[in-house]
Amino acid sequence: MALPVLIPASNSSKSILPPTGSVVNVTTSSLPFGVYVNSDYWSASQIDLFKKGAAEEVAFVYKKLGGDVLDIEIVESQVYSAYEEATLEYSYLVNLHQGKNILSKVLGGSTGSFDQKGQLTGSDISTAEHIELKFPRFNLGYATTVGKGYSTTVLMNGTETIYSGSFQPVAGVQDYDLQTIISSSAEFSSSVGSKRINIKKVYYKTVGASWNFYGYFGGLNVVGNLSTYGQYADDSTFEIIPVWQNKLQAMAYEDAIKTRVSDWSYQLRNNKLRLFPVPFQSGPDRFWFEFTVASDAWEEDSSGVDSGINGINNINTVPFQNIPYDKINSMGKQWIRRYALALCKEMLGHIRSKFANIPIPNESITLNGTALVSEGKAEQKELKDELMKVLDETTYDKLIEKDVAIAEGSSKVQAFAPNLIYVG
Repeated sequence: MALPVLIPASNSSKSILPPTGSVVNVTTSSLPFGVYVNSDYWSASQIDLFKKGAAEEVAFVYKKLGGDVLDIEIVESQVYSAYEEATLEYSYLVNLHQGKNILSKVLGGSTGSFDQKGQLTGSDISTAEHIELKFPRFNLGYATTVGKGYSTTVLMNGTETIYSGSFQPVAGVQDYDLQTIISSSAEFSSSVGSKRINIKKVYYKTVGASWNFYGYFGGLNVVGNLSTYGQYADDSTFEIIPVWQNKLQAMAYEDAIKTRVSDWSYQLRNNKLRLFPVPFQSGPDRFWFEFTVASDAWEEDSSGVDSGINGINNINTVPFQNIPYDKINSMGKQWIRRYALALCKEMLGHIRSKFANIPIPNESITLNGTALVSEGKAEQKELKDELMKVLDETTYDKLIEKDVAIAEGSSKVQAFAPNLIYVG
């Protein structure tokens, strides 16, 4: 019986990279994530740009890895996958840099909700605006937040609501528990409840004429030395001071004239108020006090005013999406091409490592899989380091340092220029 003649369906492997890629083959099925070919995120023109870039990468990889001489055992879709990964890696590194660059300025700002691809979802979607492409306004950043804490403490604006309450003293009763008075009040049952209150000020109505002592003509922009009050008049001596000091000294003086320069004083300990002297029938009709409600540092004020607690708190909540492909310039796209090539080299190395030796008659061929993997990983690291070095050199604080150096250098150069003598 004669042996059958076998005719192969193909004389070449299907797992060989072609010399060129095709735009029509760059689809969601050929990409792991399909971020840059998703019509929910990008316009048709933006998607076409990415597809062209991915298709052209095939020819770049083919030439760089010697496809004209030796077959390259990867397929088109692997190159497209590497190109997408390189684009996402570039977006990650640039966003990471910008996130660190502006974090101080955006703390407490609005964040967003993201899907598994890193794009904003729901009501946060905005095709016309990408925060990662914006240059933020300089607002003193975290220093502003710290300043608001000081402002709250000295009752000059701030982030906490300041409440006011009062009680009517009872003849013969010297001690009053302000915490109990507030907690049992129907007016503050919802805002205070059982929370601890922080008393900021205790006072009663005093004679307005006492303010005549507060500097000449009301002390506008000037103030006398408070240490001399009560000893002698100093209306002829004034000191120019900042407005904020006027406010703080006014508060200190107001507190002084409402306690020391009066018939009444008090002692406040643990929100328990002791009046001096013991109230009697002819004393003040009502005592007033201002207070805030203690809360956790991450809890919004009960007044409903947004103080930024529910906003951005670290770099992971900055509302940065993947950088639009059409906004990546020539430098960025060249980095993407080189990084995708390094990824393809690593993939080819892993494939060839599965067949380290191929037997042939009286000999065997050793493939360079291990070397390709090592080279591919090294090139990826070098590209990342290169990009991060450039980004670190261009942070806003480094740009300011360069501007200062340029200004100082320019000033020194101009110092050598002779001054012109005017001749009339």
